[in-house]
Amino acid sequence: MQYHISDKIAPLKPSAIREIFKYAGSNDVISLAGGNPAFETLPVEDIRKLTAEVLEQESKTVLLYSQSAGHIPLRNALKDYLSRRHGFLKEYDDLMVTTGAQQCMDLTCKVLCNERDTVICEDPSFIGSLNCFRSYNTNLVGIPMEEDGIHLGKLEEALKTEKNVRFIYLIPNFQNPTGITMSLEKRKAVYALAKQYDVMILEDNPYGDLRFEGEELPCVKSFDEDGRVVYAGSFSKILSTGIRVGYLVAPQELMAKLEVAKQCTDVHTSMIAQLLCHRFLTERDIDAHISGIKGVYAHKCGLMLKEMDDRFPKSVTYTRPQGGLFLWVTLPEGMDGGEYATRLVKEHKVCVVPGSAFSVKEAPGSRNIRLNFSSSTDEEIITGITKCAQLLKDML
Repeated sequence: MQYHISDKIAPLKPSAIREIFKYAGSNDVISLAGGNPAFETLPVEDIRKLTAEVLEQESKTVLLYSQSAGHIPLRNALKDYLSRRHGFLKEYDDLMVTTGAQQCMDLTCKVLCNERDTVICEDPSFIGSLNCFRSYNTNLVGIPMEEDGIHLGKLEEALKTEKNVRFIYLIPNFQNPTGITMSLEKRKAVYALAKQYDVMILEDNPYGDLRFEGEELPCVKSFDEDGRVVYAGSFSKILSTGIRVGYLVAPQELMAKLEVAKQCTDVHTSMIAQLLCHRFLTERDIDAHISGIKGVYAHKCGLMLKEMDDRFPKSVTYTRPQGGLFLWVTLPEGMDGGEYATRLVKEHKVCVVPGSAFSVKEAPGSRNIRLNFSSSTDEEIITGITKCAQLLKDML
């Protein structure tokens, strides 16, 4: 049978990260490509005990339908958590539990955008969000990154010239893929530009709790005075990627439509996962748990950077993140990141992600690759970077 694929989906390509995972699943391949947390940071025993307790004590709640906006005790606990750790939750805001933070991007775009409306993104940016926005036939406009975040001059130029700009998509903390953190000055300036040109901001903050160096910076949402910032958070990086629980903070008027959109998608997020998150937030020491994660990632990131400093040619540059999971490598002039990544996995059994995967527009010849330091052992980091360095020298 010949299948008719919709105009929204036909142009989309598989995620380069998902394709590389096909190689990464092999036992003899070292993966520096993924985005999983370190397995040793996962509270396996706590999850096992809490799951048993939830099933025994709240089976009726767990096994039946619930509210689309989420389990009320979890929503209240999250509001307290955000107020305490990130210092925001306006009186006009509400919070909805989502099936992973990815659903926050999907629902926001679905509710705010018609086809060919404009979404402005950092360039490069997270491929999952970019493909989500593409699936709604939006006009994606990429703004280049600087060392302290999005380029303000080019952002304002796009706001002036692009038609029907619906929102600016940002990952201010330890950005995926670059590891860059947006400065406080730029956070305030971006909000001011959004206010001046009357557009929304979608702030994606899955890594915000994972700062292991430097000073904490306020979320863009904390500057919000008139309900123009939608905030996306997640349990994926502090509890488990597999449970798929995220959350969305938005003005109540907008949240009413976001909730209707969610009802069309999945009715509600898994109840056992929600109750598990609620108990972890309220019955475990979440601050101590996060502190432990940060210690692990500080070590892993430091080890990877030391190996790169010692082994990489001086013509290779890279970011030095203060948190999160990733760093961004710029290869020497004339070298292609896609070719490098392909040769690396085929010849040396090491997976990295080519930078072109994160480009807002197709970017053949990108000199970048993304490295992940969170999910590898020390030995894998040392061996993987050694092999990366060897191929760099061979190609040079």
